[in-house]
Amino acid sequence: MARKGKVTVVGAGFYGSTTALRLAEYDIFETVVLTDIVEGKPEGLALDMNQSRSIEGFETKVIGATTTPDGAGYEATANSDVVVITAGLPRKPGMSRMDLIGVNAGIVRGVAENIAKHSPKAVIIVVSNPLDEMTALTQIASNFPHNQVMGQAGMLDTARFTNFVAEKLGVLTSSVKTLTLGSHGDTMVPVPSRCTVDGKPLSDLLSQTEIDELVDRTRNGGAEVVALLKTGSAYYAPSAAAARMAKAVIEDSGEVMPVCAWVDGQYGISGVYLGVEAEIGKTGIRKVVESALTPSEVEALKVAAEAVRAKQADVKEL
Repeated sequence: MARKGKVTVVGAGFYGSTTALRLAEYDIFETVVLTDIVEGKPEGLALDMNQSRSIEGFETKVIGATTTPDGAGYEATANSDVVVITAGLPRKPGMSRMDLIGVNAGIVRGVAENIAKHSPKAVIIVVSNPLDEMTALTQIASNFPHNQVMGQAGMLDTARFTNFVAEKLGVLTSSVKTLTLGSHGDTMVPVPSRCTVDGKPLSDLLSQTEIDELVDRTRNGGAEVVALLKTGSAYYAPSAAAARMAKAVIEDSGEVMPVCAWVDGQYGISGVYLGVEAEIGKTGIRKVVESALTPSEVEALKVAAEAVRAKQADVKEL
């Protein structure tokens, strides 16, 4: 098969390394680059992944590169088609995503500036927390067009909602369709009106109280994992979401996904990065898809937009 393109994953923690391996195992990229500031870590992980190629049957080459905050080592990432930014500290039990904003802002800004220098045409997928704010900061620091920068949130939150519904009803996850929009946090907007099980509305199968409980669990899905792990945060489901977004970019698939994208007029909202459905292709966000929502869901989306707008404005100074 023809492999094409280069994808870089910045940050070789559990999230980044798992994302890199998923991307390599797709066997559609020519090269996957994994970077980290811990000397030797990305090189060691890349060597390990490459040694699995004959077992798993993929030929994508994985390259590890140690980088420094002043930009050394980023030469290995040059001319990437897609960059996934996972760099930054993970949450600890009791921490909110917003607790990370100060320290992670400095890290993400430096990464974005270096990526812009070496890969000016790359599509950037941000996964560092707090997600909505770090996506906005990445666009500001890189000075890329808004369509080239997106955040991974809705894909993950939708997957969590889907899983909880499937478990509640004892059905296959493949029979469940859900959707979450809004912010990656307290103003997340799960969309029950768009949720079905084998084509039947979720409201026909569960009471409003039961749906509300699943919605609340979805909003707190990350915190639930963090509390159980004690150290570190989720990475299997998040990496699957980020990798699938990168795949849609390199394949220019046009797939519609819930992502953090720049909203400019849709739903009566403008000038903010927000979780919406968007068509994904080689240029990043082809267009935001404004789908049918109930009046209460649209209102919740507007509330989410205003909640993240001020924080996104603040990151310009971080």
